[in-house]
Amino acid sequence: MSTEPQNKKFRSLFISDVHLGTRGCQADLLLDFLKYHDADTIYLVGDIVDGWRLRRSWYWPQYHNDVVQKILRKGRKGARIVYVPGNHDEFLRDFLGTHFGGVEVIDQIIHETADGKKYLVIHGDQFDVVVRHAKWLAFFGDWAYVTALNMNTMLNLARRKLGLTYWSLSAWAKLKVKNAVNFIGSFEEALVAEAERQGVDGVICGHIHHAADHIKFGVHYINTGDWVESCTAVAENHDGSFEVIRWADQQRNTEDAAQPVAGEQVAA
Repeated sequence: MSTEPQNKKFRSLFISDVHLGTRGCQADLLLDFLKYHDADTIYLVGDIVDGWRLRRSWYWPQYHNDVVQKILRKGRKGARIVYVPGNHDEFLRDFLGTHFGGVEVIDQIIHETADGKKYLVIHGDQFDVVVRHAKWLAFFGDWAYVTALNMNTMLNLARRKLGLTYWSLSAWAKLKVKNAVNFIGSFEEALVAEAERQGVDGVICGHIHHAADHIKFGVHYINTGDWVESCTAVAENHDGSFEVIRWADQQRNTEDAAQPVAGEQVAA
């Protein structure tokens, strides 16, 4: 039985925090995801390109260029591409309201779902007090995050040799360290408050690399996650419902399903 993923066409796709231009970017998995997923509208919800890192040292392998070309190709085939810049690609905020190769650059936008609900689409760094008021600390945090990712790489090389699955140190820390958990909660509440202020039904954002879909603060909060650790995206179905797609997990399950069970013979 084939374990090849099925092609899917959604009404909308939301992708953020790809961080092209960094060694932590999992561009190969994103290319694979884009191969099987299309949408009428694709929202790039910030930090697609990491200008912070590229200013320090240039890193742009072919895979990263392939991601850009793949997205532009989807635009040429008829998809609407909306780019909402974040803090790592804030240089694009100098070009708000313009189009690059069919890509619209907008600071924030209201998305209307198939069932008539309205969602604020915004990267979210505007509501991160560290980014807004202590940028030097944000740069330090970025360095610490990259260091954690490098540790992840070494750790997971060892785990693979032992036959173990991928495990993320930084993602684990976000859920276990009290201050990180408090930051996530405060960030979510701030975004929900902004959605309420703008009179919309929900908010779709990125920035904190933590995928989520809940209404625990009374307004629908959706975070797209990232393509550095979790490899997640958000899709709007044609009935207006949303789902978080955890591509790395799906790929892992596909690989596991393709492995022969004990006693099963593999065809030559």
